Amino acid sequence: QPRLVESGGGLVPPGGSLRLPCATSVFTLDYYATGWFRQFPGREREGLTCISGTDTHTDGETYSADSAKGRFTISRDSAKNMVYLEMNGLKPEDTAVYFCATERWIPGRLCLEPTKYDWWGPGTQVTVSS
Repeated sequence: QPRLVESGGGLVPPGGSLRLPCATSVFTLDYYATGWFRQFPGREREGLTCISGTDTHTDGETYSADSAKGRFTISRDSAKNMVYLEMNGLKPEDTAVYFCATERWIPGRLCLEPTKYDWWGPGTQVTVSS
């Protein structure tokens, strides 16, 4: 069983929206930095947006890459122990596999760096097409 699991991917028309949940039964996500990443075929994973954990002075702060600003939003629900990626205005070039990852002790904007994370979900495919 993976320690993190993404869901909510699928086929969506251009201009559509999706919300991707990231769930875990192992980690208390409040204590961890959690990020959303995507990967295009043949390319390295890129950071989209992340949220700091309570273990750093930037607790609860969110950070976004330029590619995500204005369209993608990360949020954390402490009661449900879930982190979400809300995606709006989807474009065909957003088609990729989307991953969530979580890790302790990642301050600030470093939570956008994939190399800072050891714990990853298996990913969920998002396809934007008419």
